[in-house]
Amino acid sequence: MKKLEHLIESIILASRWLLVVFYLGLGIALALYAVSFGFKVWDFADKVAYLGETDTILKMLSLIDAALVASLLVMVIISGYENFVSRFDNAEGELSWLGKIDAGSLKIKVASTIVAISSIHLLQVFLNAQQYSDDKLMWFTIIHITFVISALFLAYIDKVMADTKKSKGGD
Repeated sequence: MKKLEHLIESIILASRWLLVVFYLGLGIALALYAVSFGFKVWDFADKVAYLGETDTILKMLSLIDAALVASLLVMVIISGYENFVSRFDNAEGELSWLGKIDAGSLKIKVASTIVAISSIHLLQVFLNAQQYSDDKLMWFTIIHITFVISALFLAYIDKVMADTKKSKGGD
């Protein structure tokens, strides 16, 4: 029976390597998104002389939004691999921050990035408010507030967990 238990545990532990497929897929998605970003920059550069101030701001916000999404992908790929699959052996000084991002910290960073992306989107919506009904503006705002509250709750839960760990003499 102990051999069967050991075999099952080995299979379960080895299954974490299946996550590599997802991280590689996210890496490919990031490369495709970089191509899309390049087209956005080219389009912006091509039209910048003819754009008004509001349209210029909207284009720049779109680029900032894309950069935040790309950063989010990199954060998930690297820290997810580091936390759930394997440590990076050959990136000692280069990625020294990796050991400091656990699953809880990653959730907070992801939530914070989503709030930032939502904030940029909401700003874009309000800069074009005349194109939206009052109902849609209300729902965009409610959804954004929901993201903010969720991020705050995640941060609070992480703080409580850290305080609990400290009081019990943990790390």
